[in-house]
Amino acid sequence: MPGGPPWMNGDNLVVETGCSCHGDGAPSNEVVVSISGVPRSYDVTENYTFTIDLQHASNSEGGFMIWDYNVGQLTPGEGSSAVADEPGAVGQSAVGNNWVITWTAPSEDVGAVAFQLVGNAVNGNGNFDAGDAWNILSFTISSPGSTTNDDAEGQALRTISVGDYDALFIAEEDPEAVEAERQEALAEIFFEEGNIYYFASFSILIVAAVIQGEFYERKFGGGPEYLDRSLAIPQGVRRGVLSAALLIVFAWAVESQQSWQIVLSVAMLMLWAMYGVYRTIAQARATPQAKDLV
Repeated sequence: MPGGPPWMNGDNLVVETGCSCHGDGAPSNEVVVSISGVPRSYDVTENYTFTIDLQHASNSEGGFMIWDYNVGQLTPGEGSSAVADEPGAVGQSAVGNNWVITWTAPSEDVGAVAFQLVGNAVNGNGNFDAGDAWNILSFTISSPGSTTNDDAEGQALRTISVGDYDALFIAEEDPEAVEAERQEALAEIFFEEGNIYYFASFSILIVAAVIQGEFYERKFGGGPEYLDRSLAIPQGVRRGVLSAALLIVFAWAVESQQSWQIVLSVAMLMLWAMYGVYRTIAQARATPQAKDLV
């Protein structure tokens, strides 16, 4: 809730039993609730800065509530406020995933101080549903002098948490998104392979048509028409140079692993130029007919 979680959940305290209207009513290790800056033991009347973090693989924001059973004093910071029905507890006043609060230790040694911290990562759809995830962290701060505290830097970094950190990197995938991605991959394969089959078939048809034309020309047409050598030599040189140039380009395309479209196009042009050289030679060697001598 933007204004903070309710204090009670039926006959139970939310800070002790959690947000049962979210996440199918059960805590989840998919959300990591952590608090840093917690001392191992407190000094009386000392102020401590706590940083509360909420982490989830897909739910980026949520809320929290923390309570020390009114043993010390919790002071809200930015984005948090005292809980209306229990001013000794603090919860979020605006959704987020990081809050800084202050805890003042009791004025005398009262033994270990117990804390309850509940965090709820919501999916942002505005409903209390299974898409939300919450968890509860219970911890204590030992009595004064009972343990050795870290130095200031170490205490600021000391973090207590609950939840599975590995779950933060395993976001549950939407089945519809997975299927859409699969269909897109299939469409890409069909498009790519369809192009290959089309251009390969088209190239085969061209080669077959040329071979068929040669066959019918020799069988029924008497062979290639005669071409005088004065015309055949310069034509053959031009076509030969073009063939050699295309052969070099083809070798470059294969060596540099160009796309199959480029390789196939250059190969077809090279074969066509070579065929032109063959036609020039065949016409120059053909037997002149009467019409060619006029």
